[in-house]
Amino acid sequence: MASPIIDADFENTVLKSSIPVLVDFWAPWCGPCRAVGPIVDELATEFADKVLVVKMNVDENPATPTKYGIRAIPTLIIFKGGEVIEQITGAVTKSTIKDMLTQKALA
Repeated sequence: MASPIIDADFENTVLKSSIPVLVDFWAPWCGPCRAVGPIVDELATEFADKVLVVKMNVDENPATPTKYGIRAIPTLIIFKGGEVIEQITGAVTKSTIKDMLTQKALA
């Protein structure tokens, strides 16, 4: 299961992580976000020791999404070494996200 994250914890949890981090930017009212959410949770379990998976509610935490130019949700961003290495916006399949993690985060 992906862990919730807030603006105040973003730097320490995501940018300073020793492993790659997948951040799911979402909101409860967003239909596509609700479709992608369970997939993100499954991948959090599958990649448990290799990738940290977190979810940020954009309504409750506006600073971080603004900083990274999030204009549409769901947006999934992979951070590695504190840098953005990949980003996907919109509802995508589990295999798309899994490939992104395998090819980008774990490369």
